[in-house]
Amino acid sequence: MVRVVATGTFEIIHPGHLRFLEEAKKLGDELIVIVARTKNVKHKPKPIIPEEQRRKVVESIKYVDKAILGDKEDIFKPIIELKPDIIALGHDQHFDERWLESELRKRNIDAKVVRIKVKEPCEFCSSAKIIQALVESRIGMKQDES
Repeated sequence: MVRVVATGTFEIIHPGHLRFLEEAKKLGDELIVIVARTKNVKHKPKPIIPEEQRRKVVESIKYVDKAILGDKEDIFKPIIELKPDIIALGHDQHFDERWLESELRKRNIDAKVVRIKVKEPCEFCSSAKIIQALVESRIGMKQDES
């Protein structure tokens, strides 16, 4: 059985996330998703949606066999425990593949890193774009009320 691991923040689930997880699932028999702990999110604003809620939503996606929360101290701890054959990265995830492969080797983790290059072509396939549009529409509504 080929075990695939995917990771992410998954604050606002959108078609881009669904496509990423669908493509990741195609790489193996089992897809386990590690949902980032709020304290570990450093490459963008901290999520406001509680981490357990984000985990539950991800686990409900049909391509996902199991979703877990990442470790609060060591992002590699769940990888060591899960022993994946493949680690799938999204087309826009911030991980550098060579750095990740090097860190995996240091920990004697024999997993292949695969960058999913397929992306969903939609205007709102980005959490940041969704948030920006919501904020702009709310500001517009308040100005219309004045």
